[in-house]
Amino acid sequence: MESVYSAIDTAILENRNIVVYRNPGENTLHFVGAEDDAVEIFYEVEALNGMDGYVIAPFGVSRKCPILCLHGEETTWELPEDFFTNESSGCPEIPTISPRYKKRFHKFMEPLLYNDLDKIVLSRELKLQRPEDFSPAATLRKACERYTRSYVYLFHTPVTGTWVGSTPEVLLSGEGGNWHTVALAGTQPLIKGALPMVWSEKNYYEQELVANYIRQQLEAVGIESQQKGPYAIKAGELSHLRTDFDFTLSDADYIGDLLKLLHPTPAVCGLPKQDAFWFIIDNEGYNRQYYSGFLGWLRPEGKTDLYVNLRCVEIGEKILTLFAGSGLLNNSIVNEEWQETEEKMWTMKSIIS
Repeated sequence: MESVYSAIDTAILENRNIVVYRNPGENTLHFVGAEDDAVEIFYEVEALNGMDGYVIAPFGVSRKCPILCLHGEETTWELPEDFFTNESSGCPEIPTISPRYKKRFHKFMEPLLYNDLDKIVLSRELKLQRPEDFSPAATLRKACERYTRSYVYLFHTPVTGTWVGSTPEVLLSGEGGNWHTVALAGTQPLIKGALPMVWSEKNYYEQELVANYIRQQLEAVGIESQQKGPYAIKAGELSHLRTDFDFTLSDADYIGDLLKLLHPTPAVCGLPKQDAFWFIIDNEGYNRQYYSGFLGWLRPEGKTDLYVNLRCVEIGEKILTLFAGSGLLNNSIVNEEWQETEEKMWTMKSIIS
């Protein structure tokens, strides 16, 4: 396996189009490579209708951050049986709230307090110096070892740069006529590695907002779904509330239209969606790029597996940039939201330190 990780780092240095991923619960590492002429670029989510390939999409599509669809062959490697540790290291002491975050928080609370928005997600970035001996492939390996229940990935292209992440959130999956999506909202740290038994009213209400939105979006295009949840799940050192939606899709050639309805979900954006989206673009103070976008296989004639890009790090030549956000309601408290973003960032910080 050491030669595999070395090949991944080499491919990044050669600026090739590659994706490496491991599905939740699997012990198989998947590698996808594509030549430059086998990468398509799009600037609208609905342009994915009828497409077949590995998709990488940003939070907000722009000329700088387009949607990519890679067409390449897939190679797989089996990971050793004793590979996984499923280690939970816990989050260290939370640092003092930065003045910049506090200012952004109060700005984002204004439309909530005036009832212009029901929910909005405030995220932030954290920049760290990249160690001289840093290996993207080694970071991917650590994520695979620790986060067995999540979709773990690394992608690099000349357009996007290099990203490594671990996400528990399915955006859309399906095969044939059977399809699936989830509402993931509400967050607490694990309690000595176990799921918490009690959830606050704020967490349940946030989950309800996201679940109602997804159900209404499906109903708007005539899709009836079977709903299960909410229930608690583990994701790294955190737990989330999750609701599952199963439904039938008669024509998979129009997945792009469905993705436009779902993305970005209120779990990473807010409600009403368009108002929250533009408020984020205008006021968050930085470009999320591919954080809170989505990625994965889009296969109208096969199995589609698309995930929301949540816990991730952008790997630059000299800087590592981590991302995390939390959902704000009109009763949100700045210290609690800051702590939630720190706990989420620890998912990646713990494997790059």
